[in-house]
Amino acid sequence: MSKQKPGIPKGMRDFGPKEMARRNYIFNTIQDTFKLFGYQQLETPTMENLSTLTGKYGDEGDQLLFKVLNSGAFLKKVDSETFKAGESKVLPKISEKGLRYDLTVPFARYVVMNQNEITYPFKRFQMQPVWRADRPQKGRYREFYQCDADVVGTDSLICETEILCMIKRVFSDFKLNDYDIKINNRKILTGIAEVIGASGKEADLCVAIDKLDKIGWEKVKVELKERNFSEDAIEKLSPILSQNEKNNVGWLQFLKKYLAESEIGLKGINELEEVFSYLSKMGENQHHVVFDPVLARGLSYYTGAIFEVKVNGVGIGSVSGGGRYDDLTGVFGLKGVSGVGFSFGVDRLYDVLEELNIFPDDEVERTQIMLAYFGEEEKEACLGVLAALRKEGIAAEIYPDLVKIKKQFNYAGKKSIPYVGVMGSEEIENNTISLKDMTSGEQESLSLADVVKKIKKV
Repeated sequence: MSKQKPGIPKGMRDFGPKEMARRNYIFNTIQDTFKLFGYQQLETPTMENLSTLTGKYGDEGDQLLFKVLNSGAFLKKVDSETFKAGESKVLPKISEKGLRYDLTVPFARYVVMNQNEITYPFKRFQMQPVWRADRPQKGRYREFYQCDADVVGTDSLICETEILCMIKRVFSDFKLNDYDIKINNRKILTGIAEVIGASGKEADLCVAIDKLDKIGWEKVKVELKERNFSEDAIEKLSPILSQNEKNNVGWLQFLKKYLAESEIGLKGINELEEVFSYLSKMGENQHHVVFDPVLARGLSYYTGAIFEVKVNGVGIGSVSGGGRYDDLTGVFGLKGVSGVGFSFGVDRLYDVLEELNIFPDDEVERTQIMLAYFGEEEKEACLGVLAALRKEGIAAEIYPDLVKIKKQFNYAGKKSIPYVGVMGSEEIENNTISLKDMTSGEQESLSLADVVKKIKKV
């Protein structure tokens, strides 16, 4: 049998102990904030019915769905001639399920299926992997984790305000100081479509201008033309794109004039002003909060406020985003349930913290003490000490094989274990442990109780 070189699919990764410790630091930091704001955790399956997923993310999103083949028993029934003769009938049967693209749509499905058991407003958070058949590149993976927080059953703009507060709190905990929380409102984008004479084409407008940061205005104009926007409509967009306004209040004042003839556009402005008002009343300022009138976000289910967060000074895309959706549950038969939520991209946050070198020094979960010994009798004596240390909540381990003491110390050094407790015949006779500090090299003979105190003090 020939040897096979091991590998993993592109866009997916292994995580060693160091990476997992850092990822858990990210998860725990985010989870602390979610719980502080009253969100409860739930999980949904890895696979959903394709009927649940398709049609919720726009055309581009649907193309990135990972579809799962039905069982091999069915595929045996599909011969090549049948496939060619009735492809349109056979394809849906080949794949009826898909890997989840995000956590929001499965959450909406969960709400509908459990509508009589949950309490509204329902605040939940999820921390699970999602999959997208995207082209892998820096900061973009095919399998990645999201940390979502959503609340459904209320249209109160306090929820939008709390999202801003949660993002700011999490970034403060991560010691991230240079970032922008971009915010807009889909009603403003609808108003812009009305003003430029392209009513009803909000979706096409959003998909095109959502690429502004990536491809620039000239290429966006080309795409708008391809989507049948007139030269006049494109020209009427120019005043917004040529504005150099940096102040949120200034932007909103400008748009009140620009959107004077659009009732829905003005409503979007009023909603943003209310969010900013609540933010002030909650003791927060608008530092890091940047109004961006061309922020679109490509997902088709957003209807109100939309968010996107980027860390400045790193070559990584948005690390968080979300928005208001007024009727996402409607496609599953439950009308009129408004919701708003956002998501942290764990993998991108990891890359940001690593690039900026701001992971805490103690993020790796290490063994605190390793027990070493000289012979079989000493090894057996170590087992009781090992159990006693663990009962005290101290992470402890023993080198399992009877080898030279030098090899045991080398093992502890490679794992960066701070203390090694040596058991020899003298230690057994005196009921002590010879404790060596692996950093300073100091060694002292201590009782078990004193070893516990010393390690816990550290």
